[in-house]
Amino acid sequence: MEKIKEILEKNNQEQLLKFVDELSDNEKNELLQQISEIDFSLLDLLKDENKQAKKGVITPILDVARLTDIEANSDKYKEAGLEIIRQGKAAAVLLAGGMGTRLGSDKPKGMYNIGITKDVYIFEMIIRNLLDVVKEAGNYIHLFVMTSEKNHEDTTGFFAEKNYFGYDKNFIHFFKQSMAPATDYDGKILLETKGRVATSPNGNGGWFKSMEDGNVMHIVDDEGIEWLNVFAVDNVCQRICDPKFIGATYLSGKPCGAKVVAKASPDEKVGVLCNEDGRPSIVEYYELTKEMMEEKDKDGNYAYNYGVILNYLLKVSDLKAIINDKLPVHIVEKKIKYVDDNGNEVSPETPNGYKFETLILDMIHMLDGCLGYEVLRDYEFAPIKNKTGVDSVESARELLKKNGVSL
Repeated sequence: MEKIKEILEKNNQEQLLKFVDELSDNEKNELLQQISEIDFSLLDLLKDENKQAKKGVITPILDVARLTDIEANSDKYKEAGLEIIRQGKAAAVLLAGGMGTRLGSDKPKGMYNIGITKDVYIFEMIIRNLLDVVKEAGNYIHLFVMTSEKNHEDTTGFFAEKNYFGYDKNFIHFFKQSMAPATDYDGKILLETKGRVATSPNGNGGWFKSMEDGNVMHIVDDEGIEWLNVFAVDNVCQRICDPKFIGATYLSGKPCGAKVVAKASPDEKVGVLCNEDGRPSIVEYYELTKEMMEEKDKDGNYAYNYGVILNYLLKVSDLKAIINDKLPVHIVEKKIKYVDDNGNEVSPETPNGYKFETLILDMIHMLDGCLGYEVLRDYEFAPIKNKTGVDSVESARELLKKNGVSL
């Protein structure tokens, strides 16, 4: 208690213990534990008058391994990638902190059953895809699974119940995503209840820091892992620790690779790999002007043609070099449930404060270079964001069947 009081006084956040005397011992301990895990340095970013970082000069990215390039160098890329995997220098990081709410489920998204005549879970498809590489390389690959406060117990229990879908459990490591505090407009952290701080996940850019906070980075160091393939849970067709992708990125000499797909149309609503002030970046579709969307390169191809699919390969040494720099925090006005000064729980009808997110695209921008690596949309891009329609359970099922997966 004394240690927490010191921390709160130092950060001018003493209000978080306003109702502590009304709590049971268990509630008190949970609150103190939660406060001890807060990254108070995030609040420094509010001092910049809540200004978001402005985009620099956007230009097309030139470093792209296109499908034709990959085909021509297939053996070379695969050989280099398999060698890295066999030496134990590559691992995978699964971002799986989300819930299946939009799919009508109150369980972790990865637990969603996409099967038709039998059970086939999203987590299961990811493990199957990783096992393809394990069999080809002849050795297991470490998989780090990022959960969240909301789904950690369900996720770890599900993997154990399903016997890790045939994967060696000694190579699967779970860690919780760090949470970011939610504040009022004056930068005061809010209480959601008398015994709970109002928090939200720290965004997909927070995975590396969450690995450090979650005490799994020592595995990376002890095992001599040099490359981390970071990917999102919702794409059931993506290839993970793909030897050609690893080989192409390694041979390019760049600290980062990004899997991309050619856009279905110039105005497709997808983030595009580009350069920003000469460094790799991702420009959101709504930031592209009509002229940029229709711009062509010297070969007659669309200049801003490669959409990212949240599958990145990153060099650990370069990540460690930038991790002490502050990632830009995207400060978003939100409706935040809170406890008022009288201890009443309030559910506001309009925004009343800020939530904080860091994004992986900002992490990419801090690195010295990034290789775009083109993959076939019909083979590697089946995101499940909705129950029906575009990017849905339905569309993913069709693509899986097209690729010979029995559902």
